[in-house]
Amino acid sequence: MSATTVVPAVHDDSAHIRAIDLWRTYQMGTEEIHALRGVSFTINANEYVAVMGPSGSGKSTLMNLIGCLDSPTGGTYVLRGKTVSEMNDDELAVIRNREIGFVFQTFNLLPRATALHNVELPMVYAGIPKIERLERARHALEMVDLADRANHKPNELSGGQRQRVAVARALVMGPSILLADEPTGNLDSATGEDIMRLFERLHDSGNTIILVTHEHDIAEHALRTIRLRDGHIESDERRH
Repeated sequence: MSATTVVPAVHDDSAHIRAIDLWRTYQMGTEEIHALRGVSFTINANEYVAVMGPSGSGKSTLMNLIGCLDSPTGGTYVLRGKTVSEMNDDELAVIRNREIGFVFQTFNLLPRATALHNVELPMVYAGIPKIERLERARHALEMVDLADRANHKPNELSGGQRQRVAVARALVMGPSILLADEPTGNLDSATGEDIMRLFERLHDSGNTIILVTHEHDIAEHALRTIRLRDGHIESDERRH
C-alpha cells in the first residue's frame, strides 16, 4: 500500500474549495440531528479526492453542500473565491449548472432521449444555441469514447456505457469540479474499473474530481482520502 500523510485543513484563499467550520443540522421533531459538526478542509485545483465513511457519517450531506444542492447551517463554503454559503437559490442554480458536473450511481438519464440529447441537457438549461450544443455534446461523447453511440437510447446501452454518457453530460459545461456519488455502485466490478480508468484519464487532463464512495478499492484510485465519522473528519490522507 502507498505511503500516506495527514493533510491538515488550511485556510487558503487560493484553494479551489475551502470549507471552514461547516455545520449541517436537521430538525427532527423536537430533536436536532447534527449531520456535519464543524468540518474544515481545502481542495486545490486538479486534486482527486475520495470521501469515505460509514452510513450516517455525513458524507452524503457533505456531497450535497459541495454540490450546492443544500446549504450549511453554519460555517463558510468558498468555491473558486466565491462564498457559496451566502448565495440565494438563483445564484446556486447557476453554480450547479456551470461549475459542478454531477455523476450519480443511478445515471439519471432520460430514457426516451438519445445519448447525444442527454449530454445536451445542461446546455439547454443554460440557453446555449443548438448548433453549439450539438458540437459540444459530440465532443464530450468523444472524450468518453462513445462517439459511435450518440444516437442510441439508454436501453440500447450497457451499464458502463450509460455511466459514460452521464460522465459526458457532467463534463459538457466545462465544470471546475466533477462530483461523483458512488459512480460504480450499479456496475459489475470489471465495468466499475473501466469507469475508474476513465476518471483517472480525466484527472490527468486537469479535472478536479471528488468521489464519494464506501468501497475501499474504488477510493484507492484517488490520490487523497477524507474519512468522515459522526459528522467529523476522522482522517485526511494523501498518497504519494
